[in-house]
Amino acid sequence: MPETVATPHVWMDADGRAWIDRTNVKVIEVVLDHLAYGWSPEEMHYQHPGLSLAQIHAALAYYFDHQSEFDKQIDGSLREAEKLAAEAKDSPLRQRLRRLGKLP
Repeated sequence: MPETVATPHVWMDADGRAWIDRTNVKVIEVVLDHLAYGWSPEEMHYQHPGLSLAQIHAALAYYFDHQSEFDKQIDGSLREAEKLAAEAKDSPLRQRLRRLGKLP
């Protein structure tokens, strides 16, 4: 299936993921930098000099145009990470390391 142009600087792959053009960076990665660190577009450009300010602004604009969809995806990822972390707390490896006195 060919790629679909979503907006200038942003395209959608066959699985519906938004990517920044001519990069291997997903729009959600820029969004997470903005949400997690509170980075401005200028700070993101400083941290990721391979992205132009236009690409960063386009990614953020695409996020704000589709915010509910992205926020659902982020929420689902956080819940999955929390579930996996809870399951790992008493994994067989951790149990063995506790028995060996390597973990509290």
